[in-house]
Amino acid sequence: MKQIAYEYRAVDILNKQQHDDAYKALNPQRLVPTLEIDGHVLTQSLSIIQYLDETRGPPYLVPQGDTLKRQRVRAVSDVIASGIQPIQNLKVLKYVGANKSQWGKHWIEEGFQGLEELLVVTAGKYCVGDEVSMADLCLVPQVANASRYKINMASFPRIARINEALLQLPAFQVSAPVMQPDCPPELRRERGDPHFIRDIGGA
Repeated sequence: MKQIAYEYRAVDILNKQQHDDAYKALNPQRLVPTLEIDGHVLTQSLSIIQYLDETRGPPYLVPQGDTLKRQRVRAVSDVIASGIQPIQNLKVLKYVGANKSQWGKHWIEEGFQGLEELLVVTAGKYCVGDEVSMADLCLVPQVANASRYKINMASFPRIARINEALLQLPAFQVSAPVMQPDCPPELRRERGDPHFIRDIGGA
């Protein structure tokens, strides 16, 4: 979205590369993502997005000059990034064990029920109004994860509509997991499929 030049370094969590000493030194939580920028090491997706907004400028993913709209972007983002997504992290699913599919489906559906109602208040073309925001960056990967659990998106028409609108945007298409250089061949679908997500439990 911001057209920032970067160097991509893959961390293969399927093969537990996040537990390597070198990576642990950067990110003690042993999670992704980690961003090295401006002489600093940053972790946690939402805080990274907000750092880039504050240091790199427009297009802003957290609205400027509108306190209520800014709060709504953060609220929708937190519903997804704090209330839904972590429950399907790889380490959580491993702990749950044999019932992980039922577990994941239950918590996504429960989270989507609340999110669907919140979007009644906040949504325009996208999650909050008619401009892409941090909330939309959270929504697309979570809907992709929901597809792995065979969630019936007809039950969540606002979420489904917004997701389809976002998937028409080039920035979301090129950031799809299938488009990344480290996507294993056996986990690929046809390149350019924005609905594809790696089967890693949303970690």
